[in-house]
Amino acid sequence: MANRHSVTVSVNPFNPADPVFSFNIPVFWLLFACVALGVLIGGIASWAKQGRYRKEARLKRREADQLKHEAERLKQVAQSGSAPGLPAPDQKKAA
Repeated sequence: MANRHSVTVSVNPFNPADPVFSFNIPVFWLLFACVALGVLIGGIASWAKQGRYRKEARLKRREADQLKHEAERLKQVAQSGSAPGLPAPDQKKAA
């Protein structure tokens, strides 16, 4: 930005001439501040909007971890040979 002249910025909408709520800054600082504020507001808005997706991802991650632990436990039981199985069929009732 080549415009380095100071401008008066007043944040009092009811009385712009009130010196308590006004200050002089270069124009390029004002533009950079507006861009930074827009990036901040946009980031907060997108983060808030994506909250349900982050929550769903946390739940799916927990479920995947539980299933992984259960699968590992079942593999250990199957490898040890002491896995509970179905009882042998009864010869009297077999068809």
